[in-house]
Amino acid sequence: MLSSYGFLQCCDRDGRLFFHYSHFEGPIDTLHIGDPVEFEMISDRRTGKPIASRIMRLPPGLVSTEILAPEQLQGIIVTEAKPPSTKGHAGPAEFGQVAYEISGESFFLMYSYEDAPEVPAIKKGDKVAFQVATDKRNGNMQARNLRLLESAQVPRYQGVVCSMKESFGFIERADAVKEIFFHYSEFTGDVSDLILGDDVEFEIGNRNEKEVATQIKKLLSGTVVFEDISQEVYQGVINKVIPRFTNKKTAEPFPGRLIYNTKDGGKRELSFGDKDTLRSYTFLVADIVHFYVATDRRDHLQRATNISLAAAETFTCGTEKRETGTVAAVKDGFGFIKCACREARMFFHFSEMLQAGDICVSDETEFSVIPDPTSPQRQIAIRIKRLPKGSVSFETVLPDRVQGLVDKVPANLWGRSPGKNRDKELDIGFITYGQNGSRVNIAFHAKDTDVKVPPAIGDLVEFNVAEIKKDGSRMAVNINVLNRSSDSRKIGVISVMKENFGFIESDKRDKEIFFHFSEFHGDLNDLDVGYEVSYIAVRKGPKLSAEEVKKVQAGVIPPKDVKPGQHNGTVIRPLRNVDPNQEEYTGLVAVVNEDGTTGITYPYSITSLLNKHEFLQKADNVCFQLCTWPDSDKLWACSVAAVRSLLRTRVDSIKGQYGFLDYDTGDGKKLFFHMSEVINGDVHTGDDVEFVLITNQRTSRQSAVNVRKVTSTPRPERLRRLQSLPNDEKGLRLIVLRQPIGPKSAEYGFKIER
Repeated sequence: MLSSYGFLQCCDRDGRLFFHYSHFEGPIDTLHIGDPVEFEMISDRRTGKPIASRIMRLPPGLVSTEILAPEQLQGIIVTEAKPPSTKGHAGPAEFGQVAYEISGESFFLMYSYEDAPEVPAIKKGDKVAFQVATDKRNGNMQARNLRLLESAQVPRYQGVVCSMKESFGFIERADAVKEIFFHYSEFTGDVSDLILGDDVEFEIGNRNEKEVATQIKKLLSGTVVFEDISQEVYQGVINKVIPRFTNKKTAEPFPGRLIYNTKDGGKRELSFGDKDTLRSYTFLVADIVHFYVATDRRDHLQRATNISLAAAETFTCGTEKRETGTVAAVKDGFGFIKCACREARMFFHFSEMLQAGDICVSDETEFSVIPDPTSPQRQIAIRIKRLPKGSVSFETVLPDRVQGLVDKVPANLWGRSPGKNRDKELDIGFITYGQNGSRVNIAFHAKDTDVKVPPAIGDLVEFNVAEIKKDGSRMAVNINVLNRSSDSRKIGVISVMKENFGFIESDKRDKEIFFHFSEFHGDLNDLDVGYEVSYIAVRKGPKLSAEEVKKVQAGVIPPKDVKPGQHNGTVIRPLRNVDPNQEEYTGLVAVVNEDGTTGITYPYSITSLLNKHEFLQKADNVCFQLCTWPDSDKLWACSVAAVRSLLRTRVDSIKGQYGFLDYDTGDGKKLFFHMSEVINGDVHTGDDVEFVLITNQRTSRQSAVNVRKVTSTPRPERLRRLQSLPNDEKGLRLIVLRQPIGPKSAEYGFKIER
């Protein structure tokens, strides 16, 4: 309908007729598109064409363009109808199709979305009832009034989720070698529970002329099976390996190849992929392997799977060169091997281990070496096999025992690791021995000596010669001391004694040497500061240590030549045992002139002290003499004695090996003293004592030394009476019925608990 005219669709002919609004009998605003009308057909006076005249509007339903057969037919939905994309009639692509049979002959009729009121429930394969409508205009037939009789059994398929994106994914189908698209909205459960590799069941629907998975349901793991694996184990040979460490993607899903002998005597080639090997170590061409045969249920293609290296057969029959070494370092996923026959340490990845289990430092291994695929100028270790302890040897030890003299001992004689910045040459010793009439030097390490009896310079030793595999050099091993050199024993003086160790001042008075009481041969009760001893100096790491310490007769150290006269002085620098932070071992005293100024300084050591237990500190006043030692003309201070004022107080308490004096140190605490500082006997709580006050150079804390008991505290009269009671079985006896509770606050005596 336009502004003043319109067109009518004839019901009995395939054509339209023009009409003018003036030919409508009634108000034109009551006429609408689709209304049924009755009219007369006349010829236009100007053009002679047929037009409609005397148009009358009829009630709805009186006019029809088709004849509807009353019979109900039955058929099967072949194609589902789609809702019309535009308002009005459906397009050709939106029609559905229903198939039916008459007298054994099949027919197909089109139907539209409006012809199936139950279209949401009607799907492909459903059985329906319908009527046939014949168009009066052209005789075309169409199915009308479709009604669902029986729903088709929709087949369900199985597969495995192989890809997941933001809102969709793909499923590897178990019935065909292809993938199918799915949207997360088609999953019947919580999509957050769906992960890669899950087994699922689904239906197949159409979206935009493409198959998609619908009604997806998660299955138990292991439900979907793609292939059958043989029970028999086969043996074959690799003839094509899968490229590793490459960025190039191959189009083949199974690029590897192996050949094996069939039962009929022939040879057969099978492919395999990177997921078909049991472990991820490197496979090489000509490797002998064990494997199973997998047959795909979808296309019946076969491939090799569960492939493992037959290590014994491969390494025995092949030409592959195997090397040995020990694991030197282990990092996060990789490590390094110290090779027995080459200098360089070999990189390896944990995936190259042939056996399961952790790899640890010092594990002995066997491996192959190939160029690094990522850096051809380097080499890496592959196919690593763990060996039993003692299998790897870095040297060949000659059986003959050889004797020689030690020329130099290693700095790390006790096997301690050298510092990062220390010269490694210091950790090598040398032995001189005879070979073919000439003298030869051979090196040795501290680890090849006897820990309990380490060699010293000049010692006669016996050893084996070992040839190093990696460079052919020779080293002395299995070294045993046969005879100690007389020059190896040193003389010194005990300078310090602690609870279980002490220090010895050398006979040159230039250093002190540590020793443990376990190294002393004799009764420790007979050893004291100032005693002369002999010992063997060994180097433990960067420091010397004394072993086989023995007490010697006094006077073994040559006596000093004491000069006449006595001097007053002051301590400029104490001994190092007083101030461990100082580098110099010896102390220094300076002469104090009559005007109070200090003059010449002289060194002193523990042997210079008149009282070897004297604890001289910086600024202490002393008196001393001068002397020289036989090995030097240098003047030393000797007979050094402190000029101190003694303090007096009472013993406050004693706790085992230490105690406290009733002397205010300025911080509200009692004055500490050690029982080793007590002179001439024991002290008890309450005794009056004299002492010297000193200050620790490191902690700045004060303590008492040279503690001497002056008087003893008398026992109370009541305790003396108890002590004097007769111990006679016939006399009176004192029996304790209840222990005292103890004093309370300021009250005296003890109270009985009532």
